[in-house]
Amino acid sequence: MLRNALCHGLIGLFLIAPALAAPTAEQRGKAYARANCARCHAIDRRSDSPLKIAPPFRTLHQRYPIDSLEEALAEGIYTGHADMPAFELEPEQIHDLLSYLKTLE
Repeated sequence: MLRNALCHGLIGLFLIAPALAAPTAEQRGKAYARANCARCHAIDRRSDSPLKIAPPFRTLHQRYPIDSLEEALAEGIYTGHADMPAFELEPEQIHDLLSYLKTLE
């Protein structure tokens, strides 16, 4: 009886353990993109960008090697149109966002 209860308890622990784990870099990067970029860019594999001139994130690797974006994200991305806000990311945010972008290649 005790053995059976222990077995069920361990199985339950293994089932909920992934939910208790800290988010991965990819998950944090996706959350950052959803909070800061999704207003204009498609951040997934299927959607159209809400702002037509904003490239979908899934196509960025066709324009640039993803790792080459690290410096631009650190120094601030500035574009020639007023719709894109200027922003700079912290090193951890850059790592997370690039990790997420690599999942879309």
